Amino acid sequence: MYEEILNGQRKFFKSGKTLEVKFRKKQLIKLKEMITDNESQILAALRDDLNKSDMEGYLTEVGFVLNELDYMIKRLERFASPKAVKTPIAYFNSKSYIMSEPYGVVLILSPWNYPFQLTMAPLVGAIAAGNCVIIKPSEHSPHTTALIDELITEFFDERYIKVIQGEIPQTQVLLKEKFDYIFFTGGTSVGKIVMESAARHLTPVTLELGGKSPCIVEGDVDVELTAKRIAWGKFLNAGQTCVAPDYLLVHSNIKEAFLDALRMVIHDFYDGDPKESKHYARIINEKHFDRLLGLLDGGDIVLGGEVDRGELYIAPTILDNVKSDHKLMDEEIFGPLLPIITYTHIEEAVEFIMDRPKPLALYLFTEDREKKSYVLKNTSSGGVCINDTVIHMTTKWLPFGGVGDSGMGRYHGKASFDTFSNKKSVLESGFTFDTSQRYPPYNTEFEKMKKLMRFL
Repeated sequence: MYEEILNGQRKFFKSGKTLEVKFRKKQLIKLKEMITDNESQILAALRDDLNKSDMEGYLTEVGFVLNELDYMIKRLERFASPKAVKTPIAYFNSKSYIMSEPYGVVLILSPWNYPFQLTMAPLVGAIAAGNCVIIKPSEHSPHTTALIDELITEFFDERYIKVIQGEIPQTQVLLKEKFDYIFFTGGTSVGKIVMESAARHLTPVTLELGGKSPCIVEGDVDVELTAKRIAWGKFLNAGQTCVAPDYLLVHSNIKEAFLDALRMVIHDFYDGDPKESKHYARIINEKHFDRLLGLLDGGDIVLGGEVDRGELYIAPTILDNVKSDHKLMDEEIFGPLLPIITYTHIEEAVEFIMDRPKPLALYLFTEDREKKSYVLKNTSSGGVCINDTVIHMTTKWLPFGGVGDSGMGRYHGKASFDTFSNKKSVLESGFTFDTSQRYPPYNTEFEKMKKLMRFL
């Protein structure tokens, strides 16, 4: 079904055109022009799919990608240049270096929650590294997906970059094809399917997954500012963010004050009514809406809980007295529901986290240096953000990705270039010097040979 498309891209790749750094840079500039020329259409599509305001759409999607592009365009020649490394003394008159070469034809599978950013950000890395690209956006964000298809078709040769639309059956057929690299962003269960499909062809993968990202709130924090930063990170995009705080572990000494602060902050963020606020998004579809409704049963709702199926609206909701075996704690929430668990000692919070799969992000709010060190040393996660939420994934200088159930591989900034590049090691020798000890018959004394090995 897709064989002809892939063969066309393989032929284009074999032409060597994408190996030229000038060509790659030109394509990155073209991608930037595509985005800036169609900014209003992109923001409108995001609004149609998720009710994102233009401000949120630009901050979290369009502007994010433009920053990635500016960073990559400026540094591409340096990233693509061979990197000299040391050569052992024994290999006199030789030199060693590492070349970054493209994989070939790569597949990008992107999700619906940030449908523009999470398609374009990996595309920046794939182009910069010199690959041809097949893009499969999510069918759950139809307006953004259709626009991406339209724009990519207008601006790029399909032998170079091609968008393929479709639902699960089309994706399953696509995954049967052999790619040189697969980049997937989505849930853990689908990530396992992607990895299994890739394994049949020994195709390397990056899996950007999710998980239950915990947030520890110690008793020494600025309660109001902490509540503001947590509420922002949690209710951004109506909680449909892979690195959103999934649940809170709040020190018992400040629990009530913290709950009061959360109520005040949410009121202020959305002018007292999130449903009427232009700054609050909606749930993507009825399937996810119903899943989230099912998670509300049994929790003590202390704020929010209002729903409207017609608008796919679920209010920012805080749930107290959540037990560790509650269904809210079984899976990534991926919505505007925030359960709170109380603890007394930092060791309890860390043990609670480590008894569960490794998360994509871990958040810690404290000014205590020893507790920061303790949490960093005794937990494992894709990334950590201290005294804030989400922003650690927005910097181009920090590679972003998961560990264990939350994924594998890294991207953003230079890490995107590296992810889509094979690092080819090269050792180049000359003919002006040679040593007889390396060849049989081996006449060198054994002990002397052991000493010579130190120079390798």
